[in-house]
Amino acid sequence: MIVKYKDITPTNPSKGIERRILAHGGEMMGVEARFEKGAVGQIHSHPHEQISYVLSGSFEYSIEGEKHILHAGDSYYVAPAALHGAVALEDAVILDIFTPQREDFI
Repeated sequence: MIVKYKDITPTNPSKGIERRILAHGGEMMGVEARFEKGAVGQIHSHPHEQISYVLSGSFEYSIEGEKHILHAGDSYYVAPAALHGAVALEDAVILDIFTPQREDFI
């Protein structure tokens, strides 16, 4: 699968967040999420494994009640069913990799 960024139609899952589904297939999926300063990724869980990489900006990230400040270059792992969420401390972009694919995003 080849995905050209210019051909991706973004969605807005919540105020101040823009999501783009990147390449996906088999059991994996890449997703870019752009956050405006102050945008909130609500605390949630899902059955997927997730690895995320902060491309730019910074977040206050929460996982299982613990809070961490993450900056560009930082990454994290989310186990299935773990409660997690984030607040953008500035305009920020994150790359999420999921396995299996998030069928609810497609």
